[in-house]
Amino acid sequence: MSAIERKAIEAAQGGEAPVPEHIAIIMDGNGRWAAARGLPRVEGHRRGVEAVRRAVRAAGELGVKYLTLYSFSSENWSRPKSEILDLMNLLRRFVREDLAELHKSNVCVRIIGEREGLEPDIRALIDECENLTRGNTALTLVVAFNYGARQEIAAAVRRIARDVAEGRVAAEDITPDMIGQGLDTSGIPDPDLVIRTSGEQRLSNFLLWQAAYSEFVFLPMHWPDFTREALETALAEFRGRERRFGGLEAARR
Repeated sequence: MSAIERKAIEAAQGGEAPVPEHIAIIMDGNGRWAAARGLPRVEGHRRGVEAVRRAVRAAGELGVKYLTLYSFSSENWSRPKSEILDLMNLLRRFVREDLAELHKSNVCVRIIGEREGLEPDIRALIDECENLTRGNTALTLVVAFNYGARQEIAAAVRRIARDVAEGRVAAEDITPDMIGQGLDTSGIPDPDLVIRTSGEQRLSNFLLWQAAYSEFVFLPMHWPDFTREALETALAEFRGRERRFGGLEAARR
């Protein structure tokens, strides 16, 4: 029985409304939010950073242990150079202005995604975030930056293939757990709940392996409008789901 299943059953037996241990969010709609108001796209991204602050605060207050945010995909590099520059500058500003507060709030920051090829100062910021907050225990904020799930899975498989070729692992001994341990999220429980804003209903190369048994909630609002109330709406829908994990009986009623 997985940790997710066990937690759901314990919550059901105790009669309490379960809080997901791990919530992942695809933060979508910054550009459309700005366009609807006649504003430049960068203003949508700025307002999106404010929504990030609200989401982190609300998740911590509600008792969520892991919050994963899809901040920048490996496909986003195809966007106009000016927009990428704006996004990188917002990242720099976020770290300068928010890292100390996150650390003070006992938040552990973990970055997943490919780091090779990033600007040296961006890699230094990533290292600073992780090193400063490594020992914090209240909420783990996982930031998916330059992240793509297919690339992540391919990298894990390549590592296993090298182990097989060098005789350290037999092909018949490869298990799903072995692949999971090779992913960027090794040591992090799979998300109970995946939320996507803006009304789009797809994963967009986000946590493809980890979301195998996640519940999905798609919210019609754009990300800059995300609030604690929106998070609580998603949680209410999550609590109404019956999670069977492939079995006949619901793990939670």
